[in-house]
Amino acid sequence: MSRSGLNRELTYLQGELLRMGTLVEELIYKAVKSMINKDQAMAQEVIDADDIVDQMMLDIELKCLSVIARQQPMAKDLRSIGTILRIITDLERIADHTEDIAEITINLMDQPYMKPLIDIPRMGDICRDMLKRSIKSYINEDTELAWSLIEDEKTSDALYNQIFRELLAFMLEDPKTINQALSLLLAAGHLERIADHITNLGEMVVYLVDGERVDFNRISRETE
Repeated sequence: MSRSGLNRELTYLQGELLRMGTLVEELIYKAVKSMINKDQAMAQEVIDADDIVDQMMLDIELKCLSVIARQQPMAKDLRSIGTILRIITDLERIADHTEDIAEITINLMDQPYMKPLIDIPRMGDICRDMLKRSIKSYINEDTELAWSLIEDEKTSDALYNQIFRELLAFMLEDPKTINQALSLLLAAGHLERIADHITNLGEMVVYLVDGERVDFNRISRETE
């Protein structure tokens, strides 16, 4: 196939990755929104959509492998396909975490919250913004935007630690709150993991553009 043919296939793959990323970003929104509003129907939508994300990942993966087999791409073209394969894996794992949050929401449906949810929604907003920017950095090959994800991941970690301390205080004060507090802490933990997966996307953008392997989480710890 000609160079233009390979470019068309790479453009198609990028479009499918963007479509998958958009769906996953919507699932983050719905998972957190359903928890805030105790919306069981929306939580179930998130759970049901996980199969759609799984199928999208498989379809993109098969297309990537087909392009590699037929085109035998070299250098940056091969890195582009490798980057797509890594990114869709992280997107699928993010969707798994949103499903877990939705399941927590359903489990807590009949319980009034011990306190208004403030920091969990903030973590959700951060994750959604990070995901949008990570996809944008990939499409535009913008490594500066990719590197900026490190600071957001730090903010996500700080919010998780704050939630942990706050919920621990509730549990120590009233043992009856332990089950719900642990569930809310688990939900915050899923959002913290989502932020980690999104930094992986940023790392792959750096690899795509510069051919350099970097560890954003390690760099984040070193700069604290």
